[in-house]
Amino acid sequence: MHERLSFHRFAPREQPAASVVNALLATAVCRCWHILLFYGAWATMVTLLGHNGHDIIVQPTLLTVVGTVLGFVISYRTTSSFERYNEGRRLWSQIIIASRAFARVLWFHVPDAAPPTPGAKISADEERARSTIEKKTAINLLEAFAVAIKHYLRNEDGIYYRDLYYLVKFLPEYALPAGRPSETDLSSPPKSDFCSNARDGGTLKEKSVDQSQHVRYRQHVSTGGSLPFPATTPSTRPPDRRKDGDLPLPLFCRTNTTNTIISQSDEIYLLPGNLTPTYYILTLYPFSLLDRVLTKKSTKTKKKRAELRNEAVSHNIPLEISLYLVCFMSTLRIHSLLLSLGQLVDSLTGLERILTTPIPFSYSFHLWAITTIFCLLLPFQIWAQLHWLTIPGTVVTAFFFFGFLVAGEEIESYDKNDLNLDHFTHNIIRNELRAITSTPPPDPSTWAFSRQNDLIFASHLDEQVDRIPPEEWVAKGYGKMQEALADIQGKGTTSPNDSADP
Repeated sequence: MHERLSFHRFAPREQPAASVVNALLATAVCRCWHILLFYGAWATMVTLLGHNGHDIIVQPTLLTVVGTVLGFVISYRTTSSFERYNEGRRLWSQIIIASRAFARVLWFHVPDAAPPTPGAKISADEERARSTIEKKTAINLLEAFAVAIKHYLRNEDGIYYRDLYYLVKFLPEYALPAGRPSETDLSSPPKSDFCSNARDGGTLKEKSVDQSQHVRYRQHVSTGGSLPFPATTPSTRPPDRRKDGDLPLPLFCRTNTTNTIISQSDEIYLLPGNLTPTYYILTLYPFSLLDRVLTKKSTKTKKKRAELRNEAVSHNIPLEISLYLVCFMSTLRIHSLLLSLGQLVDSLTGLERILTTPIPFSYSFHLWAITTIFCLLLPFQIWAQLHWLTIPGTVVTAFFFFGFLVAGEEIESYDKNDLNLDHFTHNIIRNELRAITSTPPPDPSTWAFSRQNDLIFASHLDEQVDRIPPEEWVAKGYGKMQEALADIQGKGTTSPNDSADP
């Protein structure tokens, strides 16, 4: 269709060698090799004791009874992890589908300019330019929605990430609570200002409220606006608002509004946005302990990034973005846009449900404890039959059990070794949205009436059919078109190569 268009930047491919290395490093062996090393040493010690006459033998009955039960339990544990993995993948597919539908309807079906009105103060060209800016901004918020979900699921609050900040820095902030518990919420019990005010006489007291802020709020309400204050409102906020585990009040009630826009010189301190599932030697224990030392940043960089982490006001950025998309659609009243946005929010809720419903800790701990005890007793049960083969037999058996355990824990949550969320947000959603908006909505007259569209009413598509361009069909008239359509109906089931002769 467009031979000169290169798709490599829209769908980058990984080198085969790198793919093989990453696949090998992603195996369960690389995640539990230190466990296998321990059991290899343990089996070696038991074998040496038995070889030197210190026989400590346990009846192998446990192999049959406990081993079978343990296998079923580990299988159930792995199945539960895969169910969570597949459910997360299904919800991300729903996000991709809804983003495609939303962008397609918005870019192609929403007109670039409203019908002309008498006495308009702006020209038609300016109105079209403003409409295009609004549409492209809304489509950019679709990308921001997916990127914000990625950070939200990884418990990364705020907008100060390289792949998110530039998409939403101009938006005012809501003070939305998180749908998943944070470390602050778990460590600090919630405090109620209403309880303390009730002790003070039952009246809610405002403390040092800026009068100009009330003026701005009254002006905001009187003008019919539905959005909070601009992000550039001056701030006197203390450095750390979350130290007591409290969420801030909504913006029009808070005494300390925030400025989400940082200076351009400070943008170099934005947190990295990509957490791709790469596997390299420093991700393996105990080499992972060196990763923090080798990637140590300067004191200034760490301090600045710590300040950016504390800048978070809203703790549910995806839900906040959906509110702005709703505000944009309130004037359009297009049902398909509302349906797509509903699918996006429904996917967010489903991902929150998976995140906040982990495998019970008591179940996981008990399973690890039973597996550890079973593998510790295994050399004593097989020494009498296997002798020196006890060592590799114990290591292989431990790999069977612990490999499934670490693989199950690896895929059940949203860490860097599970679903490739960066691929979904960057290589699929971002590039597809950019491809959709790279050209204006195509006019059907530019391609339907092209001279190359010369097989419109052909009964067979081959090189022997007469080729008639659209303008000639228009000159022939509607009646000839109907005759051609009837001819297609009569000959459509017969191939031109078919012959009536035997």
